[in-house]
Amino acid sequence: MDTPHVALKDAEKQFQDGKEILTVFKNIDFSVQAGAKVALTGVSGSGKSTLLNVIAGFEPLTAGKLLLNGEQTDNWKMAQWSQFRRAHLGVVFQQFNLLTPLNVRSNIEFPLALNDLGWNDWCDHLVEALELGEILERHVATLSGGQQQRVAIARALAHKPMLLLADEPAGNLDQNAGQEVMKLLTELAEQNKTTLLLVTHSQDWAEFMDAHYHIQNGSLEIRTKESGRLDDAC
Repeated sequence: MDTPHVALKDAEKQFQDGKEILTVFKNIDFSVQAGAKVALTGVSGSGKSTLLNVIAGFEPLTAGKLLLNGEQTDNWKMAQWSQFRRAHLGVVFQQFNLLTPLNVRSNIEFPLALNDLGWNDWCDHLVEALELGEILERHVATLSGGQQQRVAIARALAHKPMLLLADEPAGNLDQNAGQEVMKLLTELAEQNKTTLLLVTHSQDWAEFMDAHYHIQNGSLEIRTKESGRLDDAC
């Protein structure tokens, strides 16, 4: 079997709130194979975004292990995390997090510049697929929510990351716009053979993925497409 792009083993995450210890999730075993598209759902506060932040290295695990491409990350220093995120990770944030002083083109070019790369045919393809050609010179602060979301997707995919983490990428869009964005996001990830992990509240958006996990009461379960049944995956 191929080495998973992402694997969590007996993972636990806690936060301290004054004298109280809050357990977000525990005893989680979870893996995502290269090129897979996986949805992670759960109610607000269930730990979906925290799990994504752990995988991105923004939050450390309290216990357990995180492996990326088969390599344990326990002892990674800041420089190793920075190198991984710069070269191999794309993130679509819920609030976009675009560089507002810059225009659309410069936002898309930003991850390329970090990797000493320039604009290329893949960037042209992203711009065409996401219909950004007519707004490349516009400052992102002047764009609609839907346009900003498309720019965020182009920026996240510009450097052809091996792993794409998307936190509610259609959460601020209406149903029709969200449907279109999700279709484009999955198609573009497939074209680049990018592993996609999607956090969403929406069952509709989860249906775009190959597999669907649900986090509840600190545990992770897999939801089968055939039956809608939840099977314990921990």
